[in-house]
Amino acid sequence: MSDVQPITLTEEQRDFRAAMRQFAEDKIAPRAAEVDRDAEYPWDNFEALKAMEVPALGIPADYGGSGADHVTQAIMVEELSRVCASTSLIALISKLGMIPVMNWGSDELKATYLPRVASGASQASYCLSEPDAGSDVASMKTRAVRDGDHYVLDGTKYWITNAGISDIYTVFAKTDPDAGHRGISCFIVERDWGVQVLKLEEKLGVRGSPTGEVRFDGVRVPAANLVGAEGQGFSIAMMTLDRSRPTIGAQAVGIAQGALDYAVGYLKQRQQFGRPIAEFQGLQFMVADMAMKIEAARGLVYRACAMVDDQAPELTSAGAMAKCFASDVAMEVTTNAVQLLGGYGYTKDFPVERYMRDAKITQIYEGTNQIQRVVIAKRLLG
Repeated sequence: MSDVQPITLTEEQRDFRAAMRQFAEDKIAPRAAEVDRDAEYPWDNFEALKAMEVPALGIPADYGGSGADHVTQAIMVEELSRVCASTSLIALISKLGMIPVMNWGSDELKATYLPRVASGASQASYCLSEPDAGSDVASMKTRAVRDGDHYVLDGTKYWITNAGISDIYTVFAKTDPDAGHRGISCFIVERDWGVQVLKLEEKLGVRGSPTGEVRFDGVRVPAANLVGAEGQGFSIAMMTLDRSRPTIGAQAVGIAQGALDYAVGYLKQRQQFGRPIAEFQGLQFMVADMAMKIEAARGLVYRACAMVDDQAPELTSAGAMAKCFASDVAMEVTTNAVQLLGGYGYTKDFPVERYMRDAKITQIYEGTNQIQRVVIAKRLLG
């Protein structure tokens, strides 16, 4: 494995965590249940994120960002997820859409789009999956045909986070349909060029973050908006996910931590048989196991995030481990939190059922955990 050192947070990162927790408790938590119930994009939360300069995290300072390291970004995601996973996804998605621009885009693309995202003036979406091309990315059907100084895009993308909200779409399309994954290219497409949102999904969790079907029907994209070179899209997509999966792990850690914190508070207050149920050893062992697994997941996540900054060669495997382990932990911890609250945990009067629903998607998006295990095994076995 890498020589990246174990993570101990700096004083600045600890202070940042404290500030983010206070912000999340004060500004985001009070409406979390309402955001989930109404399944509408929380613009007030986005404005609060802008006021905290959250969109600038991770964007280079030369383009209006704060240039924060990836561990600091993970802390941000974790603290938001601890109270509202939908809001954490809002904070994550534009950065995902801009990773290809930051790492492979031309100077012109960087100067055009990164400041808009860093300021919160624009939001971005990542358009990779299709109806018949989820885990099998090379099966995508979306086409990009060169026409003079433009490309013409035709096709449909599914499961697009922030569909209809974003005004910038990072789109992967086949420029050579006969070349398999080597025929995929990456483009930056603006909504006003003709991007259509055909429908929004009714989802189990992260209901305040819209997910939809996006259609490109003869959309003309300037050739200058090609990211990297033709045929480089598959590698751009995979290396982008390597960089973003650790922060999905951070989202899972935050969801799990929020569920554990609520369950612990409940155990201290709830009385049965004349004493707080926190005194029952069976329940004590449950919360101890939950806390240990969360801390193990957090360590994996922070280590993978440090690898992103160090450009460690083991990032692909480490990122897959962090995302896979943390999301499995989140699902287990949130399910146990529902159990600890008994019948109350099964009702919407208490937040643990929301945590459980939100946790599930972390096992699915940005590569299912089955795919993560394939990635890890291939790295081990060659």
